[in-house]
Amino acid sequence: MEVKIQTIPLVVRDKAKALEFYTEKIGFDKKTDATNNGYRYVTVGPKGQDLELLLWEVGSFDAGGQSKNWKPASAPPVLMKVEDCRAMFAELKSKGVVFTQEPEENPWSTSATFSDPDGNLFSIHQFRQWSA
Repeated sequence: MEVKIQTIPLVVRDKAKALEFYTEKIGFDKKTDATNNGYRYVTVGPKGQDLELLLWEVGSFDAGGQSKNWKPASAPPVLMKVEDCRAMFAELKSKGVVFTQEPEENPWSTSATFSDPDGNLFSIHQFRQWSA
């Protein structure tokens, strides 16, 4: 059986502000924007990838009640692989993205971490080549 992860919920306080942040500052594509029975379903994701982040606004309709305890900034960082961590850091910082960790060298990568307006964390990694 083949399985592919397509959508990951990301809890935000304001869906419109989050959409603006991810499309205008981070450069993600808006993948879906549909309204049904008053609920606006919005996803964003990296260009050229199937992966989507569902912008789940706190207090959104949830028939099963499973999301009542979901909060922004309560998950570990989402890891993103980049070609050049320092260049990506400089580009995002110039657009006003707030970093909680500037580029840092470690044995497996150069990484930096930023937060969205709701405190959700994203870590950009330029992974090193490993030799056996």
